[in-house]
Amino acid sequence: MDRRAFLTTGSLGAAGLAMPSLKGTTGQSTRQEMEAGRVAEKAFWPNNARLAISISLQFEAGGQPISGASGLIPVPIKQGYPDLATNSYFDYGVQEGIPRLLDLFDKYQIKVTSFMVGQAVDKNPQLAREIVRRGHEAAAHGKLWSWQYQLSKADERAWIQSVQQSIFKATGVMPAGYDCYWMRGSVHTLSLLQELGFVYHNNDLSRDEPYVQDLNGKPFVTMPYTIHMNDIGSYDFPGFSPQDYEQQLKDEFDQLYEEGATRRRMMLISFHDRISGHASRVRVIERFLRYAQQHEGVWFARKDELAQHALATPGITPQVVREVAEKSGLAGNTHL
Repeated sequence: MDRRAFLTTGSLGAAGLAMPSLKGTTGQSTRQEMEAGRVAEKAFWPNNARLAISISLQFEAGGQPISGASGLIPVPIKQGYPDLATNSYFDYGVQEGIPRLLDLFDKYQIKVTSFMVGQAVDKNPQLAREIVRRGHEAAAHGKLWSWQYQLSKADERAWIQSVQQSIFKATGVMPAGYDCYWMRGSVHTLSLLQELGFVYHNNDLSRDEPYVQDLNGKPFVTMPYTIHMNDIGSYDFPGFSPQDYEQQLKDEFDQLYEEGATRRRMMLISFHDRISGHASRVRVIERFLRYAQQHEGVWFARKDELAQHALATPGITPQVVREVAEKSGLAGNTHL
C-alpha cells in the first residue's frame, strides 16, 4: 500500500494507539495527579523554554525501489520497468530540496534531526556529511525505503546495523535515534535498538511530549512522530494548499504554546526532502519559522537533545509501564 492509500484508509487510527498507563516514582498515579506534580516543577525545558519544536528532515532520496515507489503519478508503472519519472521526483530531494532547506535552517539558526535511509546515504554520502557539518543530527531511517516488521529477529538486527554503518561511514557519527518505514517496526524493534546503542525511537503518535519506558530494566526514550503536521499528510491530499499548511502550522503552534504555560509541550513537524524542498513550500516554512521565533521561550531542538533532556528529568517526563507488545499492541518489551 502506498502512502496516500495508507493515509486515506485510516490505517493509523486502526493501529490501537491508546493512552498507556503511567507510573511515577511513588507508584501508580492517575494522569491528573501526575500532571499536578509536573506543573509544580515548572522547568519543563532548558532555560525555562515554554515550547520545544522538533523538526524532522527525512533523507530518503536514493533509498526507494527503482520500480514501485509511490510518488506523484497516480497510475503505477508495470512491474519490472524502472520508474524513471518517479525516481527523478525522489532525486529532487538530493539535487534541490535538502540543500535549500539546509540554507533556510542556517538562516534562522535552527538545528533539526535528519532521518537517513541507509541506501540513500550510500548513494549520496557527501550530502549526509554536509547535514552533519552544519550541526544537524544524523538519525537512522532503515536500510531501505521498505518494511522491516516482517523480518526475523536476526535479519532485523542486521537491517538496523546496516544503516548504522552507512551513516557512520559517511559522517563519522553513530545515530542515536531510529525511525522505521511508516513507523511500523516489529515486536523486537525497541529491544534491538537498545541493544545496538540507540537512545530513542520515534515510531509513535500517542503524545505531544517525549516519554520513557522501562525496557529490559533500562530507560528507553520515545520521541513521538507526527502525521497531521507532516508534509506528506498535507500536500498529498487534493485541495490542500501550501497556504492551508501554513495556517495549520500556526494553529498547532498557538495551541501548544498556550498549553506550554502549565505542561511540557513539544511541537512536531516532519519535512521530506522531495516534498518540502520545493521553492514555494520553503517560503511557507520560512514564514512559519519567523512567526514562531517572534514568541519568547521557543526552543528548536534536535531529537537527541530532547531525548537526553527527557532522561535527565524523570520527575517531569512520563514514565510509561506497558504489557508486552503482543498484548498491548504498542511498542515496548516482548516475551518472544
